[in-house]
Amino acid sequence: MKTEKQHQMGFTLLEVLVALGVLGIALLVIVQLFSANMRSLSASEEYAAAVVRAEGLMREVLDDEDLAGKSWSFRTEDGYLVDVVVQKQEEERIASLPVQLLDISLTLRWKRGTKDRSLVLATLKTVARKL
Repeated sequence: MKTEKQHQMGFTLLEVLVALGVLGIALLVIVQLFSANMRSLSASEEYAAAVVRAEGLMREVLDDEDLAGKSWSFRTEDGYLVDVVVQKQEEERIASLPVQLLDISLTLRWKRGTKDRSLVLATLKTVARKL
């Protein structure tokens, strides 16, 4: 006669179901993190491309010799809406100098899905004062 119960090897159905549930939740969390990371990477690439485009446009604006008091808007061939504003600055403080100080602001706008995105670059430029 056996007085002790024989110990059986293996897992019960309940243990297997709990293990599968924990594994499923862990996999779901990993997939969601991966998805969020891919969206962030896509947005980052989009902003990097916009910064490169805006810097190129700003260089073109800065190369223009006749800037004083202008503002204009245009759309690029790759879909960006560009607003450029040039204003004279600090007239009273630099009135005796042979230069003018110009405040240049370039705003780049684009649409991603249903959201509007924008980027603003601003700089100052000195130009020879016209007599």
